[in-house]
Amino acid sequence: MAVKKVSVVTGGAGFVPSHICDQLIKRGHKVICLDNLITGKKANLAGLLKNKDFEFVRQDVSKPFKIAGRVDYMLHCASPASPVDYLNFPIETLLVGAHATHNTLEIARKKKAVFFLTSTSEVYGDPLEHPQKETYWGNVNPNGPRSVYDEAKRYAEAVTFAYQRTKKVDVRVARIFNTYGPRMNLRDGRVVPNLICQALRGEPLTVYGDGTQTRSFCYVDDEVEGLLRLLFTRVKGPVNIGNPDEFSILEFARIVNELAGKKSKIVFKPLPQDDPRQRKPDITLARTKLRWEPTIPLREGLKKTIEWFKANLD
Repeated sequence: MAVKKVSVVTGGAGFVPSHICDQLIKRGHKVICLDNLITGKKANLAGLLKNKDFEFVRQDVSKPFKIAGRVDYMLHCASPASPVDYLNFPIETLLVGAHATHNTLEIARKKKAVFFLTSTSEVYGDPLEHPQKETYWGNVNPNGPRSVYDEAKRYAEAVTFAYQRTKKVDVRVARIFNTYGPRMNLRDGRVVPNLICQALRGEPLTVYGDGTQTRSFCYVDDEVEGLLRLLFTRVKGPVNIGNPDEFSILEFARIVNELAGKKSKIVFKPLPQDDPRQRKPDITLARTKLRWEPTIPLREGLKKTIEWFKANLD
């Protein structure tokens, strides 16, 4: 009988990482999930907790820790990811980008494991290039309120590639763009949960700025498929994993209103500091090297997401 691969997933009780855990189990891996639950939820792992190949450990990976036995894949996905969360936990966000990345890289080095970092499109800041290619260096405010997340991820990428160059760790780096779907935190302050919750409650939909700013939304099943294709290739990255279909926030709000079956009015509020005006990935690299691109249209993904929100709203 073939020996099962062992994957460690930090932050595995979070939105996207919990779906990664699901897929790794389905692909025959043993999964060790580490999470301190400051933003992750054990409920996201409900379908895995009784699985003999799954282990949950409550652990702050910014502090030193050990993993017994072999490790084949170290996936470092831990970090507050929404503005509400990383503004509530700014120091923790910086530490998980710095100390936790170093800790997990050291384990990958010692275990001779593949190291996988989930970085973010936020490394591009408020981009002056559109769409954003992986070669773009970004336009980031290094000391604004969002910098705790943006710079943490930029540092995490830098130390990851330093380990690859100097310590020969086998690395992969993915830059995740806006992702949505079941298990999103209903109160995390991002545009998808904000608008869906407001629509389902019959409240006015809040649009910041004039609504002409754009985002590109990728359904979580597509996102995770792209991430795992990168994990299981020899492409080191960074690689953009996101949906290049671009929507204005005002257009997106109207689609949510329609699919939720509501006629909520739309109200406008001032744009937060350093909020990107546009965000769209160039996924040429993912298409050519990973043979991946999203397949789930926005309306289809939103219908599934709204149904999940309806079931979990209370």
